[in-house]
Amino acid sequence: MSLEQQLVIEENFSKAFNKESLRSSLSAEDFESYKKALKNLEFAKGDIVFEDGESPKGVYYIEKGTAKLSKSGVYGKDQILRFCKDKDLIGYRSLLCGENFQAKAEAMTSMKVQFLPADIFLHLLEVDPKLSYAMLQKIAYELGESANTVTFLAQKTVRERLAEILILLEQKLGIDPEGFIKISLTREEIANLIGTATESAIRLISEFKQDDMIVVEGRNIKILNREKLIKLGHVVI
Repeated sequence: MSLEQQLVIEENFSKAFNKESLRSSLSAEDFESYKKALKNLEFAKGDIVFEDGESPKGVYYIEKGTAKLSKSGVYGKDQILRFCKDKDLIGYRSLLCGENFQAKAEAMTSMKVQFLPADIFLHLLEVDPKLSYAMLQKIAYELGESANTVTFLAQKTVRERLAEILILLEQKLGIDPEGFIKISLTREEIANLIGTATESAIRLISEFKQDDMIVVEGRNIKILNREKLIKLGHVVI
């Protein structure tokens, strides 16, 4: 999916899942129930939003900040599934499926989050067609992203995967005023994302630096030659 299509889907959901939109879509009674149930939460970097295996009690709308979704593998090693940022909703899949959370959500930065209890969220989906349609679009988009991840890991070389993941992180999370991708990742986390050993990730990052494709300052990465990375990673923008 193109970046433009992705942004449209994100914007549609953001427009449907906010107080002003819900005020006009809901009955006065339903809107009052929604307002009373909504809770504002804050998480510091490293805090756990919810645990893998925990029973979902509601959904979490990220007002500000970045979260990491990960799942523990057979040998106890965490596998990063994806990153979530401002205006993302997390926790809804398990709630809709009626199962415990299948991943852990951890704050990568300080976060401001709106928590909506399960019964209220499910009722909103029943009575608000605009929100329901926006959720369907969001679910369809994320299903497509999961399919792309399977192809990404199965068919691309590690070098191609690193090039693509850098482009996707920049596209998903944006950049700071100095041009660095808005996330601070350890070499182990980068290796986890591209499915390789930490040593291989370190070597590839060094090679990308030598080829003037990226600049690295500690855990922060800035893309210098975007077109070259897109070509190397066979990324469709």
